[in-house]
Amino acid sequence: MPEVLTQTKPAATSSSSGKAMISAARIARRVRRLGRHISDAYAEIETPLVLLVVLKGATVFAADLLRTLNIPAELEFVRAASYGAGTASSGRVRLAHMVEGTIADRHVLLVEDIVDSGRTAQAVTKRVRQMKPASLRLAALLDRPARRAVDVKIDFRGFVIPDRFVIGYGLDYAGLYRELPDIHSLG
Repeated sequence: MPEVLTQTKPAATSSSSGKAMISAARIARRVRRLGRHISDAYAEIETPLVLLVVLKGATVFAADLLRTLNIPAELEFVRAASYGAGTASSGRVRLAHMVEGTIADRHVLLVEDIVDSGRTAQAVTKRVRQMKPASLRLAALLDRPARRAVDVKIDFRGFVIPDRFVIGYGLDYAGLYRELPDIHSLG
């Protein structure tokens, strides 16, 4: 069951100047729990699980998640973007890089930092399904359903957040703030 946040006041954009929307400690606890659920879900597979990480935002989450798994796993990457330098999705998803290895007949877990409009997850899922994986599921650290434009099934969800633009823990604004250990609301 994901944690649902209902914070009404925006947090500061620096970990030293205000309260985080989601603290690093809370993120770590939730990622460990997700790792246990994922490990249990894939305990019986015979080949390593393929974590397909959406660059760049999901890299921090994926690295921490990978270290919590107690099953063999491999990393692959896809580069997708729909935000550019703004705080709202452009509505268009650019897939600039896809998997280098083969994922045919492999179990694939798509790892997203945030599912917002759902367009990125939908576009990547559609492309991955063409590669004929044995299974495909989605893990997302954050779910912001208020902005959902397309239906997306999230199999492993960290937190449900209110309709705020967030930064930190890999999430950025115009390429900045990924280094913050906590997640903050921008604005």
